[in-house]
Amino acid sequence: MIYTKTGDRGTTALVGGRRVSKADKRIESYGATDELNSFVGLLMTKIDAEEDLEILQFIQHKLFTVGAYLATDPESTELKAESRLTPDNILRIEQAIDRIDSQLPAMKSFVLPGGCPSAALAHVCRTVCRRAERQIYRLHETSEVEEPVLKFINRLSDYFFVLARRECVKNNGAEIIWDYTCG
Repeated sequence: MIYTKTGDRGTTALVGGRRVSKADKRIESYGATDELNSFVGLLMTKIDAEEDLEILQFIQHKLFTVGAYLATDPESTELKAESRLTPDNILRIEQAIDRIDSQLPAMKSFVLPGGCPSAALAHVCRTVCRRAERQIYRLHETSEVEEPVLKFINRLSDYFFVLARRECVKNNGAEIIWDYTCG
């Protein structure tokens, strides 16, 4: 059955079986990561370039890996290889950032979210990613989080930023430049 009723009193189980509050920092961190993964799935419905879809699918799988890592109780359960990120995973994101950034005009101003639907969704992914990163760092204040997880989530928001900019250019949408005098 899909429902177990074990969470009806505000607790949930980590990988390893220990029950914690549904408001626990660990739950908040992998919950935000799961939310980001859902938005990545939505973004993929607005992207048409095969190369971008491949990296977004890679990101989805790695976000699930991060979620598994964060959901594991480090005090009672040894992490499996499937729940770990590698330096190669981070390098792949950096290479995607570099590839996209090389196609973009130099930034001369701050840009606001929007311009076209796919760019707007990439900005949503970027901001949800930043929230997930903050949640993960809150967890890291009290429980060690491995460096590859921290680096990956940080690079990921940069990836969504350059993807949003490129989607504007590609779809003939004008980037929305911040105008501090507006209003």
